Amino acid sequence: MQIEIEKLVYGGDGLARMPADAQARGKTVFVPFVLPGEQVEVSVFESRSGFARAKLDKVITPSPDRTAPLCPYFGDCGGCHYQHMNYEAQLRHKAEILRESLRRTAKLELQHDIQLHPSPPWNYRNRTRMHVRHTPEFALGYYRYNSHDVLPVESCPISSPLINQAIAVLWTLGREKAVPESLHGLQFFANHDDTQLLVEAYIRPGSNARELQPLAAALHSALPPVAGVVVFPASSVEDESRQRAPLTSTHLETGQPIGGDSLMYHAVGQRYRVSGGSFFQTNRYLVDTLAQVVTANGGGRAALDLYAGVGLFTLPLARKFDQVLAVESSPHAFADLRFNVPGNVACIRAASERFLAERGPKLAPDLVVVDPPRAGLGEKTAAALGRMSVSRVTYVSCDPATLARDLRLLLESGFRVEQAHLVDMFPQTFHMETVLHLVR
Repeated sequence: MQIEIEKLVYGGDGLARMPADAQARGKTVFVPFVLPGEQVEVSVFESRSGFARAKLDKVITPSPDRTAPLCPYFGDCGGCHYQHMNYEAQLRHKAEILRESLRRTAKLELQHDIQLHPSPPWNYRNRTRMHVRHTPEFALGYYRYNSHDVLPVESCPISSPLINQAIAVLWTLGREKAVPESLHGLQFFANHDDTQLLVEAYIRPGSNARELQPLAAALHSALPPVAGVVVFPASSVEDESRQRAPLTSTHLETGQPIGGDSLMYHAVGQRYRVSGGSFFQTNRYLVDTLAQVVTANGGGRAALDLYAGVGLFTLPLARKFDQVLAVESSPHAFADLRFNVPGNVACIRAASERFLAERGPKLAPDLVVVDPPRAGLGEKTAAALGRMSVSRVTYVSCDPATLARDLRLLLESGFRVEQAHLVDMFPQTFHMETVLHLVR
């Protein structure tokens, strides 16, 4: 059928309505790789009572914002969603999606502009996670779009040059049968100036880290900037599946280093130790910008940094506040946090949700910074934050849907949005980083 795309929605799809001559006319249709205003030909592959999903067959009337994708894997690879539009259009549509998410769920009509912080659109990633396949032949790659099948990928234009060098070396070693079959995933992490690389290797249950020593030696020999390989063995098939996510769980997953086990990352005039298994922001161009935006508004007596990670925001907060309390649950990140912070920071290893429920009522900081995972704060934690004796909250979010859900509760507790920032940490994808400064 032929349809006209009305708008883009969070998740990468365009939204349209089935035409008048269709059996279910007016039903919402979601289509990837399209732009608003385009007339397109699509094929429906999934139809439910309230909506349908379709694949793009042909663009009949292209948008002036449409451009040729830079990456040969675009459309097949599940990593990128927006390479078919120019970068200015990506920013514009992300801002519109954010504004609509806040309007629809939080019932908030922003009274001021969203401040945009663009990124160089290519080679920005300092961290790249890939899957390893051994049959019918070796392959290193990402999941195919809407699939858990591995798409072989030999280069990635959104990853840093050093990471791309590592990808090329791994392909050579794989073709030479030098990659053990116990290896099912790799994560590459490059430092601030792309001169050093730490590799996380994920191996199957019953495997031993020693099996990867020849591979680690070959990798370092071919690419001397590789500082080390940290091996994470899975204890079960379920554990292997869970290893596909970043290692941010609250229990210790012991990594076995071959060579170095961490990198020193320079950002906002500070040095951060980031170890294997610890989370760090992924856009090497905007790490400083994000930290500056988050910590820009004044100082005072005390600040609370929840979901602190290795301390990206904690350290600049410590220069502005007399005391900072930093809360982090991941054992990997917490160890780095304690190593990184100055003397006026107290570190607490705890789930931020539990900490806020138990200790929030007793605290009265000048500022609370929250940077929760994609799932957001959740109703109980957002309500607990709203009950705290605090006049300023900075909310850092990577998901506008959960941000809007949490924000509704914070607005009900008396907060208002003073500033809204969109820091484009993820060009070529639908993902976005939002920073809201709230006051009451």
